[in-house]
Amino acid sequence: MVDFSYPLVLLFYFLVLIATIYIFLKNQKRLIFSSTNTKVRKNLFKRIDIKRIILKDRLVFLSLVLMIFAASGPKIGTRIAPIERTGIDLVFAIDVSSSMKAEDVKPSRIQKAKFEISQIINRLKGDRVAIIVFAGSSHLYLPLTTDYDAALLFLDKIDTNMIPTQGTSLSSALNTGINSFIDDEAKYKVLTLITDGEDHEGMAIDIAREANSKGMTIHTVSVGTVEGALIPEDPLKGVNEFKRDNNGKLITTSINESILKEIAQAGGGKYIKFENKPSNYSDLLNAIDSMEKRKIDVEIFSEYQDYYQIFTMLSLICLFLGTILGDKKIPSQNWKGRYVN
Repeated sequence: MVDFSYPLVLLFYFLVLIATIYIFLKNQKRLIFSSTNTKVRKNLFKRIDIKRIILKDRLVFLSLVLMIFAASGPKIGTRIAPIERTGIDLVFAIDVSSSMKAEDVKPSRIQKAKFEISQIINRLKGDRVAIIVFAGSSHLYLPLTTDYDAALLFLDKIDTNMIPTQGTSLSSALNTGINSFIDDEAKYKVLTLITDGEDHEGMAIDIAREANSKGMTIHTVSVGTVEGALIPEDPLKGVNEFKRDNNGKLITTSINESILKEIAQAGGGKYIKFENKPSNYSDLLNAIDSMEKRKIDVEIFSEYQDYYQIFTMLSLICLFLGTILGDKKIPSQNWKGRYVN
């Protein structure tokens, strides 16, 4: 099987083909000495080897063909290589309730959370990652995978309109996260809860404690400020600029640090803030990197081997031979008591 690093380079073959046809047609119309007497022509070219000239031209032409092929970066065949991956299973549970639209962190809580998580995913090596979205209920949005490009694509599509059941059920998110793990090696599993902490049920601490007793680690991340902010209203669903309660009063949402700290403590993890500062993700990434890693699996995969060096060398050899090869005939010598031409 053949693949190319730079396949567009092969388009130069069309230029070579066009140039070859043009030169051939042009020479056909301008044959030198085409009407000259045979004996005269033979005498003129008696010291020139036409076959050698043709061979030189063909070697130079072959050199050009091989050089174009080499420049395209040919990769031929396969090589089997064992790859051993180590890492942990990491699940992000992201709050998508309407309070995550608040803009006390810029550009908004949900956008800030997505940005920081994307920075973590970009720096993972061998870990499997999954994503849960939750509000009044929770759903496994992306199962465990090592395809980080897919994870980033799914992460980018998250918004606060994904779950119609409003509210913030941290216990539901924790249960879904725990159930998303597919085997029993709990010590290599991390659940990270990203939310503003407005728990509307209050069972999350007990669930986190039970999960940690089995070896699982639970980190919590608050997104927002203690002072809080108003919740922007979706312009497609109402005329108010900000959300109001049933009495018409503006709703202010603020983070609940106390419950998130308690969940992290019960889950054996850390409590971290996503604030209006750069690189908030670094604290969480350091906590993940410090954990013991396990061998997830050993993959056997095929990879192409580069062969451009061989074709480059062949091209240079043809060019060298085409350059140094003479075009004169080697005179034959006859013995008549002495060598004569």
